[in-house]
Amino acid sequence: MAGSDAEDREQWELVNAPLGEAWSGRARYAAAMYFYKRGDLSAEVLEVYRLCSRLDSQDPLAIVRDRGVGMEWLKRMGAEP
Repeated sequence: MAGSDAEDREQWELVNAPLGEAWSGRARYAAAMYFYKRGDLSAEVLEVYRLCSRLDSQDPLAIVRDRGVGMEWLKRMGAEP
């Protein structure tokens, strides 16, 4: 399932929402669901975004790294695995 380029860009911006902004955790989770449905994100990584959805200041990538899941996602996000 492929989205439009505009939709992809919008979701990419949301999944990269700055930490600490109001509702940013929920925005990141919603965007993560988009990438999960496209097959770009594993269920384990999506679960991390879900857990962080109410914690606007929590970096989900740090938890992904700590759990050792989603190494490809970390690379795509430009984060060190």
